[in-house]
Amino acid sequence: MNSKAILITYEQEDSFQEAMGLCESAGYEIVHIVRQKFLKKPKYGIGGGVLEQLVGVCEVLNPDVIIFDEILKTSQNYNLASKLNKLVLDRESLILEIFERRASSDESHLQIKLAKLTYERVHAREKVRLTRKGEKPGFSGLGIFEVDVYTRDIQHRANTVKSKLKRAGNQRKLHREGRKRQGFKTISLAGYTSSGKSTLFNSLTGENTEQSDELFTTLSTKTRRVTIQKEPYLISDTVGFIGKLPAYMINAFSSTLEELLYTDAVVVVVDASDYYELYENKLRICIQTMDRLGVEKGKMIFALNKLDLVPYDELGEKIALLEDIGTRRIMTISAKTGENLEELKELIARTVN
Repeated sequence: MNSKAILITYEQEDSFQEAMGLCESAGYEIVHIVRQKFLKKPKYGIGGGVLEQLVGVCEVLNPDVIIFDEILKTSQNYNLASKLNKLVLDRESLILEIFERRASSDESHLQIKLAKLTYERVHAREKVRLTRKGEKPGFSGLGIFEVDVYTRDIQHRANTVKSKLKRAGNQRKLHREGRKRQGFKTISLAGYTSSGKSTLFNSLTGENTEQSDELFTTLSTKTRRVTIQKEPYLISDTVGFIGKLPAYMINAFSSTLEELLYTDAVVVVVDASDYYELYENKLRICIQTMDRLGVEKGKMIFALNKLDLVPYDELGEKIALLEDIGTRRIMTISAKTGENLEELKELIARTVN
């Protein structure tokens, strides 16, 4: 049975839909929704009037958790949880829960562990500050000395995980070098979560890996062989991007995402069925994330996916947006129906060669 949750999110439809998708992916049943223009009020994240109404709603519905679709400071989380007498999960915590549910390999488990430890360390600093003011946000009465020991322990555990991930990264490097020696060219799929990367991966390789409308179905990099114009390629599917993701979460997955740096071509899968403003926002997040990782623009191919769901007259302005940012390697496709996949393969071959 799914835990019951109250969701506090933004009024904008795209933010609301993404928040609902995150909650569904984490396994929560939403019993009440609060939609606000602004979720960054200093004390609680929301205004006092909304908070008082929420107190009454909690008394009636008795949810297991409050999900707050924004990044909360430790003090805000503590204030909100104390006022509502409920566990509060902010956007970071919710995404970490989803990552934990989705992890399938040893490396992805390590990456998630590192992200969680970093989250703990960041919030522990604020907890120390509040403890010194006489409050006890989550330390159950621990003294300052014990709190300092706790933060050092977090750092020690994080360093241990980093060492293990470094070894995994070294092993990945050896695999890359071996593939190059065998004559394989490499392709990586990237893009916003739920853009259809896994569907495209399956269509190109004949695989049947997990694909769904839920977010973050892929956390571990999957690599398979595919033949393009009679030449052997290796294609990899990577973890999806998402907005308002702290840098430390991206860093935690660096050993997986670094494949984008060394691959011969990066196919950036974009959901062309999104309305224009949402399409533009997701595209911006993808490009910013890849810039942060250091991915070369010259090897990016933009695949506008879900062509079967897009009215023809909407495609022009979406293609024009990509051309405006300086790319000409664009292909409209439907990973589901197979439309234009042969043309995509030809574009990949031209880019690599």
